[in-house]
Amino acid sequence: MADVDAEVLLDPAVQRDPFAYYQRLREQQPVLRMPGTGFYVLTRYEDLRVVLRDPETFSNTLDLEELSGEQARTLGALFQQRLTEKGWPHIPTLHQSDPPEHTRYRRLLNKVFTPSRVRQMVPGVQRICDQLIDAFAGRGRCEFVQEFAFPLPGIVISEQLGLAPSEIGTFRRWADAMLAPAQGLLTDEDTTIAYADIEAEAQHYLADVFQSRREHPTGDLISALVAASEEEERPLSMPELQNLLQQLITGGYITTADAITAAMWLLIENPEQAQILKADPSLIKTFAEESLRMLAPVQGLFRKATRDVELHGVPIPKDSILHVRYGAANRDPGTFEEPDTFDVTREHVMRHMSFGQGPHACVGAPLARQEMVTAFERLLARLDDLRLDPGREPERNHGLLFYSFKALPIRFAGAGTTNRSAGK
Repeated sequence: MADVDAEVLLDPAVQRDPFAYYQRLREQQPVLRMPGTGFYVLTRYEDLRVVLRDPETFSNTLDLEELSGEQARTLGALFQQRLTEKGWPHIPTLHQSDPPEHTRYRRLLNKVFTPSRVRQMVPGVQRICDQLIDAFAGRGRCEFVQEFAFPLPGIVISEQLGLAPSEIGTFRRWADAMLAPAQGLLTDEDTTIAYADIEAEAQHYLADVFQSRREHPTGDLISALVAASEEEERPLSMPELQNLLQQLITGGYITTADAITAAMWLLIENPEQAQILKADPSLIKTFAEESLRMLAPVQGLFRKATRDVELHGVPIPKDSILHVRYGAANRDPGTFEEPDTFDVTREHVMRHMSFGQGPHACVGAPLARQEMVTAFERLLARLDDLRLDPGREPERNHGLLFYSFKALPIRFAGAGTTNRSAGK
């Protein structure tokens, strides 16, 4: 059997719609060594499950700069140097760490993202959803990415940080700067310094918030994080607090927005499923999970082999980089029946890997799930006949790691005024 074209995963056309390629990889080369990068790409569900649950053999301590070229490493070092001068350096906490050190941070955040605290946030999320829908309801159309999907998680997190909804632009600027190194946006020295300065600005704001919540807790996520830290034998240092918040901001914002956008696109592409949800809103939780399975916002991440291993007869030397492809595992027919079919009544859908598995599973998953569910409870209650805007095309962002929309122009009918009782 001929090898699958190993370079094709880097092709933007394949990244826009990678699922047929995933199928070929699962069937023909479940462990693919990519020329040029040297990554070992894994696409079968059971292989990912083994890797993600064994941090002793497959470590998360690798630095993404290890995967970049010389220029990216140089600019990344400049970013870190500038950030250290102006604010606080990036240090490993949840990411780039393994047990037992990772366990300490995870334990702290498990105290923050409790089911009861997420439930307490629901009325606020409902209010934000309705305010956003109010802004475009009368037009019968909107650009869903910029008018709903991004503002919703942005405002939710902004309010936790003490920012007014009108300051969402400031929050977006901070989040973009925090993500710049990972998204390859450090193109030259001037750009690198500018992004580092913006993140340092955010850090100083957060430092003031930490102090304020210590003195006057408000019951929000940051108050809970500060309180949990103070209960520890070794409270979190300022760089640790900054790094945890940076990860919560970037992880809880961009990927949640992408998940909400992808879910809307799937509904529009499958109108019969939208009608099932309209008839039985109790299925919205299953719909949210099925959307995450079909179009994982993070299509894949990385691990490093700590010893020589072998998978499917392929030797993987110590220190090799493994690329675990969540988006492929989520459509493995060995785990999911008719995996390419979007089914809002699917059983056992929560097996999907869109939040990872094992010790590094996404700690913010309960909040992301709740935001998705609440968003579509309000959207489906207020909007009918969801469809693409025929005058404008959806636009996808290119990238190896993320399944992301740049624009999703939609039309709808039946938009009414806010049902304020929904938020009570």
